[in-house]
Amino acid sequence: MKIGIATIGEKGLEDKVSGTFGRAETYTIIEIRDEKISSVKVLRNPATSYEYGAGPIVARMLVEEGVHLVVAGEIGPGVSSILKHHNVKKMKFKAGTQVAKVIKELLKHT
Repeated sequence: MKIGIATIGEKGLEDKVSGTFGRAETYTIIEIRDEKISSVKVLRNPATSYEYGAGPIVARMLVEEGVHLVVAGEIGPGVSSILKHHNVKKMKFKAGTQVAKVIKELLKHT
């Protein structure tokens, strides 16, 4: 399973969850295999300078990365419908929560 988390910074598991999905600075992609982290990579947001439409661009990028679950502080309705169309689940976590803590919580419930 691949999880895409909207984040602030480029520190992987040490990053914090961003308050917004489309305007996040980075996205931390975590691959889980056999209930353990198998890989972590950080992608910069290609649409940060866009005045409008950043969310759909980022949603498409994460779909192309093969993400199964998206996590952010807030996820708007437009992005939600794109994710739903591609069978990508979404989950809200409090902004500022450390990525490692998010993964620990998610692994408890798998």
